[in-house]
Amino acid sequence: MKSILELISEEVKKAFVDAGYDEKLGNVTVSNRPDLCEYQCNGAMAGAKLYHKAPIMIAGEIAERLAGSAVFEKVEAVNPGFLNINIKSQWLGEYVDEMMKDESKKFGLVVPDKKMVMVDYGGPNVAKPLHVGHLRSAVIGESIKRICRYMGHETIGDIHLGDWGLQMGLVITELKERKPELPYFDENYEGEYPAEAPFTISELEEIYPTASGKSKADEEYKAKAMDATYKLQSGVRGYRALWDHIIAVSVSDLKRNYANLNVDFDLWKGESDVHDIIPGMVQYMKDGGYAYLSDGALVVDVKEETDTKEMPPCMILKSDGASLYNTTDLATIMDRMKTYHPDKIVYLTDKRQDLYFEQVFRCAKKTKLVDETTELVHIGFGTVNGKDGKPFKTRDGGVMRLEYLISDINERMLSKITENREMDAKEAEQISKIVGLAAIKYGDLSNQAAKDYIFDVDKFTSSEGNTGPYILYTIVRIKSILNKYVEQGGELSNLAIQTPDSESGKALLRELAGFAPVIQSAFDEVAPHKICAYIYGLANAFNSFYHDTRILVEEDENKKKGYISVLVLCRDILETCIDLLGFEAPEKM
Repeated sequence: MKSILELISEEVKKAFVDAGYDEKLGNVTVSNRPDLCEYQCNGAMAGAKLYHKAPIMIAGEIAERLAGSAVFEKVEAVNPGFLNINIKSQWLGEYVDEMMKDESKKFGLVVPDKKMVMVDYGGPNVAKPLHVGHLRSAVIGESIKRICRYMGHETIGDIHLGDWGLQMGLVITELKERKPELPYFDENYEGEYPAEAPFTISELEEIYPTASGKSKADEEYKAKAMDATYKLQSGVRGYRALWDHIIAVSVSDLKRNYANLNVDFDLWKGESDVHDIIPGMVQYMKDGGYAYLSDGALVVDVKEETDTKEMPPCMILKSDGASLYNTTDLATIMDRMKTYHPDKIVYLTDKRQDLYFEQVFRCAKKTKLVDETTELVHIGFGTVNGKDGKPFKTRDGGVMRLEYLISDINERMLSKITENREMDAKEAEQISKIVGLAAIKYGDLSNQAAKDYIFDVDKFTSSEGNTGPYILYTIVRIKSILNKYVEQGGELSNLAIQTPDSESGKALLRELAGFAPVIQSAFDEVAPHKICAYIYGLANAFNSFYHDTRILVEEDENKKKGYISVLVLCRDILETCIDLLGFEAPEKM
């Protein structure tokens, strides 16, 4: 099934060709002036340069040829050469009815050839709690993964933990100072190490910042930590056993916290997984003539002739032979290509790492770690700020832990939900968590990823305006109407769309018809915020229709059934979209 924009464009392109012009001029878009028309075509403006003709004359010719079309209600040429287009309600209704009957439940979205996509969430460091800075990679990454899967692609999400660097040496060093009697530090110990970790997650989360602070103030302590890191990476038995405990305790806590965000990963891999691959990769780069020594460091040139700004070489090994993030990221790419052979890898990190990823991607391409056709995409996101415009903090100025942020939002939603209605306490708590998650995720995803945004708790938890709760209230309202219809003896099967005889009804159908182009665009541009913008418009269109239309008290049963059909499709599309954003709607609010 073709999208509505494709079908409309085909009609307009045919008119351009029949008039002797290039069909490419006939592309149609949704109008950016909905007060003037529903769709628009600006091809005559480009045609003026190609055919040395006034654009209004070209537009006038096309408008004449489209007069009497079964698709268009009005096609008007306006200065300086735009085509303003309105479509016929009957044709629109037939198109939306075909969407509803799409058995694939893709609502007119054409699924392309299947590809393999990997999403790298740029995961957190182990031994540290998740904080508000980890919100965006988790929320955006989860949505991208779901969009890719909905498009029919095999998609793998990898948390990509920071689990192998100096922070591990710092934790081990601090543990040794506190509990030197532990068998992990006895070089002569040959027995089995304890199955239970010698620390809790709370203790571990206190140990790391303490050790980090000491290393910054004490050179001797830092040297011990670096030595511990070396011993760990060299395979010292006791240190590896301690590392296993650190990973197990950290991952268990991470899974609990990510579950609260409705985020999950197919792979729980980290930097440590490619440690043994690095020597072979380095040798390959040397043998291939890609890497060379510069001031003792091993580097690969990644500059290109078209560069307009300086592009430093990509460093593979430091002068002391130590690896870097570049090294592990390139080794991870090498491993992923060998194991999964992805067609596309999407990375999510702070946008300040744009240059870093440009270097890594160029290096991967130049050294042929990936195929020429492999897409490497970096989604650099902005920061989550408080109302003061600075990174979001707690009241005492500390970094806000993610679980505390979620808890605060849930409590705010619980208070709102129970404020004006009697509800079972357990049910109210469950609903508050569902709505609270929608408030957080929609609040984040409705912003373009690259932009910083203000985390405004009052705004995000409001049931009015462009918010998650508003979208959920709309879905719940639709569900309530459909439930009442069933209670009155109606059935929700064998439905058929009938074009509502009102402007608000037609506007709602137009919004529904726009589903496929929006999802396609969100996938192509790796941009979940486009889905948020779409469902906000759809929710507004439904609520306008709802206020204008007597749905359940309509006396004409066929007309009522037609209204219900529109509501069913509206519910299904809204629920599909919020699932792509990573949250769900309750049955009531």
